[in-house]
Amino acid sequence: MPSAVSQPELPALPVTFRPHRTRVVLLTIGALMFATVSAVGLTLDMLSGGERASFVFTGALLFGVLILLSRPKVVADETGVTVVNLTTRRRLEWAEILQVNLRPGDAWVFLNLSDGTSLPALGIQPGIAREQAIRDARALRALVEAHGTHSD
Repeated sequence: MPSAVSQPELPALPVTFRPHRTRVVLLTIGALMFATVSAVGLTLDMLSGGERASFVFTGALLFGVLILLSRPKVVADETGVTVVNLTTRRRLEWAEILQVNLRPGDAWVFLNLSDGTSLPALGIQPGIAREQAIRDARALRALVEAHGTHSD
């Protein structure tokens, strides 16, 4: 008799979880902002060379911030998980991850770790792709259960 809740299939390793739609939006907006701010700065005749350069620099700075915001990902391989957030990267062995949580209202997945701490994994976030984030969280949870050595 089939169970009411289907277990997700384990994805082939290595697998990368990343908020693809959010990333596309951020990078597209960043490129458009850079192009627009640079074009405005370069086409205004009343600006000096330094002022024009400051427009291009400002556009590049804004684009850089959006690139940083699009960086998060979670990479699972045979030996563990690498969590890449905005400015940090942390490598975890499978046994270090006790639980994968994505509760209603959470902005991203949280990993409960064997050292008693919780690590946000911004690479799985329900923002504009809620169903994909839920599928990714379930797949990561299944991988943790299959590869971890902890007991529930």
